[in-house]
Formats: sequence, C-alpha cells, structure tokens
Amino acid sequence: LLFLWSITVSIFGIGGLLGSSGSRYLTVKYGKKKCLLCNNLLMIVAASIMGCSKLARSFEMILIGRFMCGVSAGLCVPLHHQYVGEISPRKLRGFANSTSSFFWALGKAAGQISGQRELLGSQSLWPMLMASCGFPALVQLVTLPFFPESPPYLLMHKGDQEGCKKAIRQLWGEGHHQAEIDDIMKEKATMKNTKILSVLELMKEPAFRWQLYMIVILTATVQLCGINAV
Repeated sequence: LLFLWSITVSIFGIGGLLGSSGSRYLTVKYGKKKCLLCNNLLMIVAASIMGCSKLARSFEMILIGRFMCGVSAGLCVPLHHQYVGEISPRKLRGFANSTSSFFWALGKAAGQISGQRELLGSQSLWPMLMASCGFPALVQLVTLPFFPESPPYLLMHKGDQEGCKKAIRQLWGEGHHQAEIDDIMKEKATMKNTKILSVLELMKEPAFRWQLYMIVILTATVQLCGINAV
C-alpha cells in the first residue's frame, strides 16, 4: 500500500516532466490556443477517470488519471505563461504574467482547503474531489474559443500578417498597432540568426551558467522548504 501510494503521488511529476518536454514542439506546430484547448480535453478526461475510480473499484484508474493530470499540467504551465504574455498589451504584460503565479498558488490553496475531511475529503466525496480538477478545464474549454490565436504565433510561425492584425484589434481594440507588429517582426528576424540550444548545450554554455545556477537553486529551495511534506 505504501508503494502504491508513493507511485500515485509521484506519477503526477513524471507526467509533468513529459508534458513540459513536449510543449515547445506542440506550440510551434499547432499554436498556443489549439494546444490549450486540447490540453483542457485531456484534463477533463483525466478528471472523469479519477472520478469514476471508486465506482469501478479500480486504483489503476487513479494512477492513469494522475499521470494524465501531470501531462496536462506540464503542458499548461509554459503554454499559459506564453499565451497570456503574448496576447497582453506591452504595458500590462508584466502584470498579466504575474497573475499566473498568483492563481497557481490560489489553486493549490483551494485544493488543500476543499480536501479537508469536513468538505470533499470524506470517504464518500473524495471521488468528487479528484474530479474537481476538470471544472477549471471545462470553463477554459468553453471560453477560450472566443479568444484569438496568439498574434506573435500567427506572424512569426504562420506568416499571417492579416490574421495577426485582426487578432491584435480583437484583443486590444481599434487603433494604431504598427509598433507592436514591428516589434514582432524584429523578434522574428532575431530568432532566424539565433541557434536554439538543447538542454545539454545550455548547461555547457558559459554565458547562461549563472542564470542556470540561480534557477536550479531557487527551484531546489522550494522543493526542500517542506511544502510537499505539508
């Protein structure tokens, strides 16, 4: 039982590693909006599987659902940051990106509170608690089709300048947005002359060594601070 419990907890992280590893390829090929929509479907399926696990008397369904949740979360975190940042006007971009961390922490707090035995953590209601992760995914699945694709993706990867202008007008209203389009074109030109590094090449690159050390130390400190034990 201890082994099964450990696997159930840790398999979320394994799924997250796989999901985040494939996020770059998927976003370049299909775009941020389509990836987010498909990701919501994956989370809803995972929530349904876990919600029905007690009825089916199958702990394997919890394992599968947790793994799928991990893949979905691994895809969602970089996707969400990129999409929110790219559809926000320049003056609100920093604020918009910071909301991701705020709602990430708020979601964890809501999950821990609703998981108390007095609420949804009881013997009869825990399947509903495990299925509750599908509700935010359902909300985004219903609302996201009303939003356009990321303007930088349309211009940089699809070469659709008219689609980019239409998306910008839909997001930021009518007005003169040529400066933002020029910035995207400059970024596109810069990317053509920039080599994309693999993980191993990044670790060997002296110019990024101190930034890499800082990220690793900060991430390790978060893991060692006791939050997972709590």
